Amino acid sequence: MQRVSKVISIANQKGGVGKTTTAINCASYLAKSGRKVLLVDLDPQGNSTSGLSVNKNALKSTIYDVLVDGSPVQSSIISSNVKNLDILPANSTLAAAEIEMSDKSSRESILKKALESLDYEIILIDCPPSLGLLTINSFTASNYVMIPVQSEYYALEGLSELLNTIKRVRAGLNTKLELLGVVVTMHNRRTSLGEQVVAELKKHFPAKMFDTIVPRNIRLAEAPSHGKPISEYDKFSKGSLAYKKLAREIEKRLYK
Repeated sequence: MQRVSKVISIANQKGGVGKTTTAINCASYLAKSGRKVLLVDLDPQGNSTSGLSVNKNALKSTIYDVLVDGSPVQSSIISSNVKNLDILPANSTLAAAEIEMSDKSSRESILKKALESLDYEIILIDCPPSLGLLTINSFTASNYVMIPVQSEYYALEGLSELLNTIKRVRAGLNTKLELLGVVVTMHNRRTSLGEQVVAELKKHFPAKMFDTIVPRNIRLAEAPSHGKPISEYDKFSKGSLAYKKLAREIEKRLYK
């Protein structure tokens, strides 16, 4: 019997907050715990794709073909170098998808329909850093949204816009959409500013903050250039231990 997947959008329209790093490493650790996981790369930069050692410029079929041409989703999915983890890849062709999808009927639900036929326990979607049609498709297809937030000065800027988008999608397209949680990334414990941002976030999201705080970590930053999640690149680094802990927290929230 086909499983009903738990689908999580990892989103923040602000770029450079560790969104892709969070998507890759949570997907990897959830797969390592025995879950059957799919990582959907919905960002035209294709960093989740290359971060799992896939040559994004040599792909015959990507998520673009699924969204724009209606290609069967299975024909674009490929296995990663981590057991139990597959990827639905993306490359720069995805940049044109929003325009090409805009005149399709039920354009907000194209991704949802594509993913419904799949048999995974958990599907993680790495959203683009914008609140356009691709992100709306992701939210419509998801049960949950997870928001990575960098602990720096402008961290809270744009969050209200993101939360309003979630609210609008919940009202019109997906009544089951929930906020899974907010995770602090790229945190420097040595600065008082970082600690202030964490305190501020706890005030705004008292019940939704993840306990895990992901530190700034050189090994974490190096891993994508080697095409490996941190679990494969340096499993004893601080960044690796943080994402391992975060994956356990996600599991607890999904299967409570």
